[in-house]
Amino acid sequence: MLEYTLAHWVTFLSAALLLNLSPGPDMAFVLGQTARHGRRGGFAAMFGVWSGAGVHVLMAALGLSAVLATSAVAFGLIKWVGAAYLLWLGIQALLARPSNETAAPAPSLPGAASIYRQGVVISLLNPKVAIFFLAFLPQFVVPGAGPASLQLALHGFLIIAVAGLIEPPLVILGARLVTALRGNRRLGLWCERGLGALFIGLAARLAMSERSP
Repeated sequence: MLEYTLAHWVTFLSAALLLNLSPGPDMAFVLGQTARHGRRGGFAAMFGVWSGAGVHVLMAALGLSAVLATSAVAFGLIKWVGAAYLLWLGIQALLARPSNETAAPAPSLPGAASIYRQGVVISLLNPKVAIFFLAFLPQFVVPGAGPASLQLALHGFLIIAVAGLIEPPLVILGARLVTALRGNRRLGLWCERGLGALFIGLAARLAMSERSP
């Protein structure tokens, strides 16, 4: 059960590596939270995004993602709720004011649990992620290797595992850079404004997305 050739793993892991290296909304959110709140915020955002992605993997394995791929109403509902949520986060960041003593973090640093929840919600409310997994994972299902749902789940969670090799070093490096630049009030203001613009840009991108993967 679940036996694959070496060529299969080389192809899949290469694709997973390139996928995780490609910039996207999830990576932008993680790095944005790292720039705003340091290592703690970056890791909280990262684990939140991974949790949301895990739900999408399970949805693809169970066939639930097909609903988003075939139903314009379901896709549109989740898309617009997700875009509205990102827009709200962006406006909050644009209106935030850094303290006089420090610049890189926000004046009222949200708890890690709050940032984690934001990561989960942002990932879950992106229907393009669900449709991507639905379109990408079946390409690596091998007839006779085992139940299709189990193969889908295995490859989906392996994509998240590959992210675990790539994203933590980026968060650590980003947090060190933030620490080195901490104390510059003007820089802090631009960090907040930049993060707000990032969220609003992601909201616009999601709002304009279509169902095709």
